[in-house]
Amino acid sequence: METPLHVAAEEGCIGFAMEMMNLKPSFARKLNQQGLSPIHIAVKKGHKEMVLRFLEIDKDLVRVKGKKGKTPLHLISKVGNPDGLVDRFLEVCPQSIKNVTTRNRTALHIAAEKNRLDSFQVLIRTLKKKDYCQEVVNRKDEDGNTALHIAAINNQPQMLKLLLECKADKHETNEAGLTALEAAHQQNNIESISILRDCFSPRVSNFKYKLKKQIGSFRIMLPSINMFHSANSFSSEYYHNSFDVIWSFVGVGGHH
Repeated sequence: METPLHVAAEEGCIGFAMEMMNLKPSFARKLNQQGLSPIHIAVKKGHKEMVLRFLEIDKDLVRVKGKKGKTPLHLISKVGNPDGLVDRFLEVCPQSIKNVTTRNRTALHIAAEKNRLDSFQVLIRTLKKKDYCQEVVNRKDEDGNTALHIAAINNQPQMLKLLLECKADKHETNEAGLTALEAAHQQNNIESISILRDCFSPRVSNFKYKLKKQIGSFRIMLPSINMFHSANSFSSEYYHNSFDVIWSFVGVGGHH
């Protein structure tokens, strides 16, 4: 239904809107024929002062769901953060970052899809302080995509780095069975591929380096070990062969 508060939000009439909020606070949660509440309209129209006044009266208006399940936070994440409204929304109602649309998308998904780095940075900054950070960062939409998938598909290297700092799960697969790295390969997004590939390889390289160093130390000690075992009728050839098997297994050094 269309209420006088919807009309006031459309026209930016703050005084009238505040009077209506006082007389009929329930109007603030009513949706019009377009599936928008008054605060949705104020956000879309860029009436920042009216939005802030709404929040002073009822901070939970940030979580009101409109058409397709979108909240005011979803809307502002889509258009960016030029007026600092994303900061304000998360300041008054940080839980709103957990809300999802009918497509199961968080504000992170939307900011990544629309390439809104300014909104994305604020969202990540807030999440880092919360114990539900992993839950939101790794949330999958209806296509099984996490925010990491969306950022990889859209070739957003800075977003990828921010997500990986929040320990986004790089092994998660979407409905097509693709990880974020594989999705980046499909789009031939070189920067995204490089960032995601690097977050896999250092661990393997570091493991091989440490193992190579340790086995190298044993090789240095081998002559004295062999002398000890010779006294006990053991063959030094057995120990050399043992090390060669280990080198072959890990695929580094030795005969490979």
